Amino acid sequence: MDSRAQRNVVARNAFYLLLGQIVSTALAIGLNAALGRSLGPADFGEYFVLTSMSTFAYVLVDWGQSAVLVREAASQLEFIGSLLGSVLASRVTAAAAVMVFTTCFARLAGYEPRIQMLVILAIGCAIPLALSQPYGYVFRALDRMDLDVLLAVCAKVLTVVATLAALSLEKRLESVFLAQLVGGGGALALATILWRRLALQTLRPSWAVVRDLWAQGTPLIFFIGAVAVQPYIDAIVLSKLAPAAVVGYYGAARNIVGLLIAPAAILVTAAFPQMCRAAHHPAELHGLVRMALRPILLLGALASVGCYLFANFAVDLIYGASHFGPSAEVVQFYGPVFFVLFFNMLLGIVVVATRRTREMAIAKFANILASTILALLLVPAFQTHWGNGGLGLVVAIGAGELLMLIIFVAVLPRGMLDGMTLLDATRALSASFATFALFWLLPPLSPWLGIPMCVIIYGLLSLTVGLVTRADLIELSNMLRRE
Repeated sequence: MDSRAQRNVVARNAFYLLLGQIVSTALAIGLNAALGRSLGPADFGEYFVLTSMSTFAYVLVDWGQSAVLVREAASQLEFIGSLLGSVLASRVTAAAAVMVFTTCFARLAGYEPRIQMLVILAIGCAIPLALSQPYGYVFRALDRMDLDVLLAVCAKVLTVVATLAALSLEKRLESVFLAQLVGGGGALALATILWRRLALQTLRPSWAVVRDLWAQGTPLIFFIGAVAVQPYIDAIVLSKLAPAAVVGYYGAARNIVGLLIAPAAILVTAAFPQMCRAAHHPAELHGLVRMALRPILLLGALASVGCYLFANFAVDLIYGASHFGPSAEVVQFYGPVFFVLFFNMLLGIVVVATRRTREMAIAKFANILASTILALLLVPAFQTHWGNGGLGLVVAIGAGELLMLIIFVAVLPRGMLDGMTLLDATRALSASFATFALFWLLPPLSPWLGIPMCVIIYGLLSLTVGLVTRADLIELSNMLRRE
């Protein structure tokens, strides 16, 4: 496939993912607003801890197989029925095991019996969603991001509707997790229908394939598990060293940060299947990396300046400043972290595509070790002097991301990054600093005016410094007209 065709495929995938993300973001904002305002900071802090536990549990259920499934299905279409059937069988078995493991861990960690029961409920109610996701991974491998997006939006819509109905009846965490069962069940039913309508292969679970998937996923699980365990560790550290309300402030801020990360996640998800196919062709892979690099830097620098300027507005809009005001400081502290985090997301998929998973795991474990040690020192210090231990946690996370970036650069295949990478990073940072300086000099603006002005000014400055070119705009316009 030539470079123009690759760009078209990646652009089409990104287009569908963006449409889905717009809908999902709107729904997520509404859901977070309802949860935060209904539960309050303390209960919302418990919800954040429980969802962190459940998320990590399902990383163990997945065992790196999601990335392996996309990679193998993209290059071996004749085996997708056996691959998908085996992944589904593996997930059902693993879900039961991790439910027991996570409950035992919650007991050993000293959480009260109520939290232990809620952990079981959270993991059990997420099983249908976990079974629907592998269908979406296969659709990604087939470059049918539209179907993957359809599944995700269906799950989100049903979850939001069920959660709002549950909160209107009783404001309890039990009903919130039961609502997730509704969303996941609907997504699983839709996934089954789409699979049959596409007349794809019959699902054929094979224990030989299961063993092979677990073997291929083992190197990845060390990285993916480390990615998932970090918020798990962060939640535990913060809950043990700061009041429950502070955990709630941090959880609310982390949800907003998750929304801002979404555009970069869309881009790397759209590019990943193409990178897997180009993994054995260095020149082709380098071209794909260059193609994705400038948008990643563009988004990272915009997120950095935007979240600092408009954090208070975002927190007040979603959660209410009267209850979650300190969350805005946490979002602002995340500002400098975004640029490095987005860069790491791109480098991470390159490492996975080139099967350098051991080096990737080493990088992430170094990241977690460094950030956890710093968090143990900084959370109490910030809690004492600032009254918000979540700020110290963000500083620790940022230091860990810098360390991981250094390791990624060292282990990437030769030639993936060059002098143009440094030049583009400088251009992005220059545009973001100039945007921040202009807003610093301007009189206070309404956020409804300031946010679009920020995007426009940043876009014009990016054109001025050469981060965005006229050819990029023409190609984007042509792609939008085609879609």
